[in-house]
Amino acid sequence: MDEATLIREAKKGDLTAFNKLVLQYQDMLYNTAYRIIGDPGLAEDAVQEAFVSAFRKLYTYRGGSFKSWLLRIVTNACYDEFRRQKRKPTTPLDIYTDDGDEIESPGWLEDQSDSPEKQLETLELEQAIQRCIQALPPDFRTVVVLTELEGLSYKEAAKAIKKPLGTVKSRLARARSRLQECLQKAQELLPMAFRLRGESVS
Repeated sequence: MDEATLIREAKKGDLTAFNKLVLQYQDMLYNTAYRIIGDPGLAEDAVQEAFVSAFRKLYTYRGGSFKSWLLRIVTNACYDEFRRQKRKPTTPLDIYTDDGDEIESPGWLEDQSDSPEKQLETLELEQAIQRCIQALPPDFRTVVVLTELEGLSYKEAAKAIKKPLGTVKSRLARARSRLQECLQKAQELLPMAFRLRGESVS
C-alpha cells in the first residue's frame, strides 16, 4: 500500500497500517529528536511519545506533507522532554547510531575519501558540528534541525513550532551566525567541509 492508503487505513484504526508508517519514519524522527535533545535515551522517549500522539491525533491530519505533520509532533514531544527534565540538554562528545553505538561518519556528513587521514578529519569535524549544534539554545537548534537537516520550508517549520514566519527566519539567521562562529573556531576547514544552505532569510 502507498502512504496515502496506509494513512487512510490507520485512521480507521488499523494498527498494521500505522506500524508500517512507523517503520517508514522512525529513523527520521529519532535523528530529529536526537539532534534537538542531544541525549539518545530522551530522544527515544520523545519518538515513542510522538508516535503514540500521532496515532491518537491521526484524525486531525487533513492532507499535505505527512512528514511535516510528524515532525511537528516530535518537535512538541522534544519540548515536553525538556520541560520534564528541567535541565539544559547535554552536549555529547560522540556521535551514535539509532541503537546507541558510536559511529565515525553519519550519513548527513558524507565522506567521499577512504584515506585514514580524511576519515580522521571528517570525524573531528563531525564531532565539532555536533557539539556546536548542541551548544545552540533549544529554540535555535530546533529551527536548524527542521530546516537545514530535515529540509522543511520556513513556513512548514513555523507551523511545526507554532511561531510566526519572521521568528523562524530570525532564529535561523542568528543560529547560522553562531554555528559558523563556533565551527570556525573549531576547524579551519569549515568552508569546504560544511556549508549551511544558502537561502536568504531576509
